[in-house]
Amino acid sequence: MTTEKPPSKVIHYGDVPAELFGDEAPGVRIRLLIDRERDGAPTYVLRMIEVDPGGNTPDHDHPFEHENFVVDGNGEVMIEGEWRQVSEGDIIFVPPGVRHQYRNTGESVFRFLCGIPA
Repeated sequence: MTTEKPPSKVIHYGDVPAELFGDEAPGVRIRLLIDRERDGAPTYVLRMIEVDPGGNTPDHDHPFEHENFVVDGNGEVMIEGEWRQVSEGDIIFVPPGVRHQYRNTGESVFRFLCGIPA
């Protein structure tokens, strides 16, 4: 029995379509850079979250972790009710089950990479 490997992928993130996050997240788009459905990634999903000035993600929690890396812009992350300033180069780890939210506090798009289990 032979198991097929998923194909490799090398593209610019801007070539991945940006999808609106939804009404619960005004001014937020998500790019599924690497995922299980499109790429066959078995373990890890990598997303680019883009938040327009004044926009925010929902205040939420879930049973899996987030690993984030801020690529551009300025924002804040709320973790369990406490807001922290973040900007380019910062990393954020949100453990499973922890309430969190992101918002753009700058004048340009706030972009961060978001890794989650597949």
